[in-house]
Amino acid sequence: MTGGYPWRMSTFQTPIDRLLASLGHALVTVAGRPHTGRPCPQPSNTDPRATETLSDPDKKLAGSLMRVNHVGEVCAQALYQAQALTARSEALRKQMEAAAQEETDHLAWTLQRLDQLGDRPSLLNPLWYAGAFAIGLVAGRLGDAQSLGFVVETERQVEAHLASHLDRLPAQDEASRAIVAQMKMDEARHADNALAAGAAPMPEPVKWLMKAAAQVMTTTAHRV
Repeated sequence: MTGGYPWRMSTFQTPIDRLLASLGHALVTVAGRPHTGRPCPQPSNTDPRATETLSDPDKKLAGSLMRVNHVGEVCAQALYQAQALTARSEALRKQMEAAAQEETDHLAWTLQRLDQLGDRPSLLNPLWYAGAFAIGLVAGRLGDAQSLGFVVETERQVEAHLASHLDRLPAQDEASRAIVAQMKMDEARHADNALAAGAAPMPEPVKWLMKAAAQVMTTTAHRV
């Protein structure tokens, strides 16, 4: 299955329409090849032979890290989709959709890089999507301010996670590093936008639970 996401929600859709759109979105995210709206970031000193010159251990490490990043983007699609479904204002729904579109770019970029590295996405992507969608529904049902607060905390944690990947990726893997660097900038902006839109701070126990869940996901996706 290929293509982008033609199921953008609108004020004119019924709840059933939105649910069907979410199902279509899930299928493309988990089993398809979403189209990117922006070209894949490239290092300034692009060498078409760079991937081929990576050692096998470096290629394996880069593939594992990019698989984790791809899982993160699968989860981001599920979270934003669920939060758009439960948004109480049209302005918030549109903000969630705009962020999700940029996350679609990340999803496509990481999948493309996995292909180049000769690696694969996580075999558990349907599970990751379902779990993240359920969490997004809960966050959205708490109210718009709380939903935005969840976005802020999620994106701050993802930003830190991507920074750690920039430290761990092989120095010569400039292609992967360029993608991760752009993703990190985008995630920071999503958090800033949610904060400016009126995000409520998340309680510390919730932040701790989010970090623990993210740790389980990243550790598992690194291998499976």
